[in-house]
This record gives sequence, C-alpha cells and structure tokens, in this order.
Amino acid sequence: MKPIMLPTPARAAAVLVLSLLAATSGGVRAEVPTVRIEARAVVPAIAAEATIEAVRQSTLAAQMPGRILELSADAGDRVRKGALLARIDPAEAAAAVAAAEAGIAQAESALANARAEYQRARSLVERKFLSQSALDNARAQFQAAEAQVRAARAQREQAATVKGYASVVSPLDGLVAVRHIEPGEMAQPGRNLLTVYDPAQMRAVADLAPQRLTELGAGPLRASVELPASGRVIEAAAVSVLPAADARTHTVRVRVDLPAGVEDVLPGSFARVHFRGTPGAGAAAGSGATSAAGPVVIPAAAVLRRGELTAVYAADGQGGFMLRQIRLGRALPGGDAVEVLSGLRGDETLALDPVQAGIQARSAAAAR
Repeated sequence: MKPIMLPTPARAAAVLVLSLLAATSGGVRAEVPTVRIEARAVVPAIAAEATIEAVRQSTLAAQMPGRILELSADAGDRVRKGALLARIDPAEAAAAVAAAEAGIAQAESALANARAEYQRARSLVERKFLSQSALDNARAQFQAAEAQVRAARAQREQAATVKGYASVVSPLDGLVAVRHIEPGEMAQPGRNLLTVYDPAQMRAVADLAPQRLTELGAGPLRASVELPASGRVIEAAAVSVLPAADARTHTVRVRVDLPAGVEDVLPGSFARVHFRGTPGAGAAAGSGATSAAGPVVIPAAAVLRRGELTAVYAADGQGGFMLRQIRLGRALPGGDAVEVLSGLRGDETLALDPVQAGIQARSAAAAR
C-alpha cells in the first residue's frame, strides 16, 4: 500500500499528539506544575482614563479695548509673578481719564456756586428778606452739586483703573501654555490673551460612575497615575472626590494630585489612574468561593476555557487531576490573577498547565 504523506503542518501536529500520548501511555508522566490556592483579602481596584491638568492655571483676558502693542511672552516661555506679558494701547483709556478730570473741574465749579447761593439764602432768611422755601431750594441745589462732585471723582477712579489694565502681568510663577492673540490685533474685554500654569503642581482628573466608586469601599482611596507617553507610574499624593455629580453624564469627578516637582507632565495629556480601595470591599457577597479571609484568587494560567466551559484541573490527592467547573469574577490588576465566585473552596492544588493535566487525566481514565 502506498503511504499517505501529510502536509508539513499536519505532520507536526500529529507528531506532537503522538509524543504526548507516548509520554503518558508509556508510563512516563510529564511533571505538571501546580500551585496551592487559598482565600485571601483582595484590595478592590479599578482603572479609569484621566486628563492631566494644572492645579494653578490662569487664562488672562483683556479688560479694556485697544490694540495689542506688545507681547513679551510666547508659548513655552517661563515667566515670573508680576512680569509684564502684554501691553494694550491705552489711548482710549487715557482720553476717558482726561474727560473725567474735566468733569471733576466742572462739578467743583458748580459746587462752589451752589455753596455761595446757599450761604446768601441763609443770610437773607435770617433778616426776613427771603422765604423758607427759597432756602430749601438753595440747600437742595448745594447738596446736588456735592453729589455731582462725588460722581465725577468716582468716574475718574474708574477711568484710571481701566487705564491700568493696559499692562497685563503674570499672576503666578510658571510657564505660558497658549498665546491666544497676536501683536497688532484688537483686544476687547473678555478676549483671551495668554494662558499661564504652574508646572510644579499637577493633577489627573477622572470622571467615574458612583457605582464604581462604591466598589472601592467606604475607606480612603489610594491611587497611582500611569503616564503611557513616558511609561512612568507615579504614586498619587492625595485623592479627592468632588461632592457633586454631573447632571448630564451622571458621573463624579475625582482629582488625583501628583507629588510636587514632577517634571515633563503636560496639561491636557492622557493618563490612566489606578484606584485602590478598602481590602475586601469588592468581594462577592454570598458566593460559595468567599470566606472570612476574602475571595478565592487563582492564577489566570490555571483557567481552562473550552467554548462556554470555564474550569480548572485540581489535584485529586492520588497523584492525578480532576476537572472542576468554576465561575470567574473580575481580573485583578496586571491580568495574571482572577477571582473565583464559585466552584472552589480555597484549599485546593491546581495545575498551572491545564492542557497537560487534562491529557494525564484522560490517560489515567483510559488505563482504568
């Protein structure tokens, strides 16, 4: 009979299966690595996407109209508190100050005339040459002139204050993040000029659903911030949960402060925050795989998945293994371990190579 030649991949698979069968049926049993499991307390943890922002950041806006005469800083420049950043043409504000000065002079002249009229009216009333109503009218005009002087002086103060807005200075020591305007452009009140932030104090901001926060327990939260761009993981200095939820997204904002002095962290960059809560808070209540110590945790390598079947091979105490169907919970951070909700008590020995353990179990069953 002519021999049947298998394709190369099929021959390799056949050789692998035959070698495994020979290792078990020939009495030479390959050593299967095992691990002893037990119930232990698990620190609940969740990961959330976040955005880096500066704790101290100011967007400087124009407070008077005028053309931009000078910009002393650009994006990326380091500035000191009180340093001049921009200068707006003060011509319009100077004209307003001059008009206010003229208004004060006019009001003071009217006040002097009203005072003299009031004094003459008092003298004439005392000599019975003028009626009381005329004196009341002179007093009212004098008081109105005093009020006009006060209003003119207040207007001058307001014009002088607006003129002071022509010089825009930095409110803090830091870096210029964005320049929103160019020299020669027209500034209007409320238009953004520059954004300045302090790079020494940064934080990550994440939005979480309230039920996810409940999974972490009622104790104090701890967190670490992962920066995928640089591959760094930084332990948080503090974690604070804002006491209000967003009405549109129904999420709660969590601020995670980075330690002071962390370098090369840019506002607006992406980060991932790993929150850690109170140990045991995430255990499944009432499940058969939990104990006073906590849930059963097994290595992910010990899990066998075949379609809808999720199982492990546990040592039977006679040198072999038996299949145990389980129900899994959540994966622990790192992905190398998972919680078991049911199917294990927490005192078993599991095979770390379920495929090899299954071959040995089938071989032992066939031998019987």
